[in-house]
Amino acid sequence: DDRAKILGTWKLIAYEAEIQSTGERTPALGKNPSGYVIFTPEGRFMSVITGDGRKAAKTDQDRAELLKSMFAYTGMYRLEGGKFITKVDVSWTPLWVGTEQVRFFKFDGDRLQVISAWGEWPGKGVARGFLTFERAK
Repeated sequence: DDRAKILGTWKLIAYEAEIQSTGERTPALGKNPSGYVIFTPEGRFMSVITGDGRKAAKTDQDRAELLKSMFAYTGMYRLEGGKFITKVDVSWTPLWVGTEQVRFFKFDGDRLQVISAWGEWPGKGVARGFLTFERAK
């Protein structure tokens, strides 16, 4: 049962972007991004992912730049045949609030593989994300 298997806290171990036009995969937020996703029994999904090498902001420009190397959102989720769909109610980008974010998933032992839908990525064109998580200990 996927619902029982997906529940809990998962730690990010890899995050790549696949460029649609070339099939090339590159690190999406540096070689060592950090983050977690959480699936609760009540049906809430939470995610925070940050890029490699982030430094504390000293100026407003620094703070603005930090937004380019992270994402975070939460909402109620449902599972539908190899997908989890999150109805976003809070997000680091207001554009996502009220939307449904669709992610494809599969299990590989204690790992959770997540693939985003194709979409426009700044500086990459049309791409999708490949995230690998392992169950947090």
